[in-house]
Amino acid sequence: MNKNTRIKLNDGLTMPVVALGVWQSHEGTKNAVLTALKNGYRHIDTAAVYHNEKDVGEAIKESGIPRNEIFVTTKLWNDDVRSGNTREALKKSLENLGLDYVDLYLIHWPAEGYLEMEKLQKEGLTRSIGVSNFRKSHLQNLLSKVHIVPSINQIETNPQMVDEETIQYCKENKIGVEAWSPLGSGACLNNPKIQEIANKYQKSSAQIILRWLLQKGIVILPKSVHENRIKENIDLFNFVLENEDVELINQLNQHKRTVPDPDNFDF
Repeated sequence: MNKNTRIKLNDGLTMPVVALGVWQSHEGTKNAVLTALKNGYRHIDTAAVYHNEKDVGEAIKESGIPRNEIFVTTKLWNDDVRSGNTREALKKSLENLGLDYVDLYLIHWPAEGYLEMEKLQKEGLTRSIGVSNFRKSHLQNLLSKVHIVPSINQIETNPQMVDEETIQYCKENKIGVEAWSPLGSGACLNNPKIQEIANKYQKSSAQIILRWLLQKGIVILPKSVHENRIKENIDLFNFVLENEDVELINQLNQHKRTVPDPDNFDF
């Protein structure tokens, strides 16, 4: 296993297991993406509502790395779903990114719009389609209506927030799971048990958490604009957590979210 390790999605596409997330990266986005690409990242995750797709696109272009070597994810925002602008939204994202296609297009929060995304996939505007912040009930409802099973469900997952029911449902239906906020917006880093495990392996708390998620078969989206952390967050492939340590971290789950519950959001 190395930094270019990929998982195979249910549509046959493969995606790198470590991505750079750029939510709230603001003016540091372009630099962060360039730094990440220089240090071996080949997966960048953005969204229309982050308002930084242009910065991501500029960094990809300036990196000199061939487009087909970089996996790019962006997301469809709720207002565009409600306005029936799914197609226009993806076209705008592609224009901002300066790309002919994205590798993965996600519905950002539980909403309609997926059937239109199926058409966009067939047209080649996105190679894969999926969802974000969908719980088991949302997925059950979706699968009863669609022709293409989502390739990915991107959900908040970290030591204090694990929705095991949804993760298990995804596995049963061959839907890949991606963890956003894998460090709980930093809240998990100071947990004494995680720090103890970090000391044992001589790694940082962040590396322990990210490695734990990888060993659970979950793709990770750590975000940072700091070069040392960007490097650290992909330096995960020269150690393996023992089962007892994986289990210790499993027991920290409090179902504590950093954002509203997908069953009750008003945006």
